[in-house]
Amino acid sequence: MKINLFNSDPNLERFSAGQAVFREDDQGDFLFAVVNGAVDIITHGKTVETVEAGSVFGEMALVEDRPRVASAVAKSDTDLVRIDRKRFLFLVQQTPFFAIQLMGIMAERLRRMNERL
Repeated sequence: MKINLFNSDPNLERFSAGQAVFREDDQGDFLFAVVNGAVDIITHGKTVETVEAGSVFGEMALVEDRPRVASAVAKSDTDLVRIDRKRFLFLVQQTPFFAIQLMGIMAERLRRMNERL
């Protein structure tokens, strides 16, 4: 499932390959949308997911209001859009399809994790 809502957002942030977006246990004040490139999600030193253009990551910290459970590191040069809690809540309220897409992404990730166990 892809989210293309942020493709023309003017507030892109560039992360170089190998650059940390956030670290495990950081306070989670933002989720990120990947516009170009890819980001590895790493926990306990192991890549558990690679998030590519059209997807988001870091949403759990906003949903739960708890510290990050994993680190995120740019796998390649990557353009991201940073989405704070205020914008996240606005998107969920004003764009219900965004909320459905986000739940779909989370469900897909949970299914993949369950298959690995």
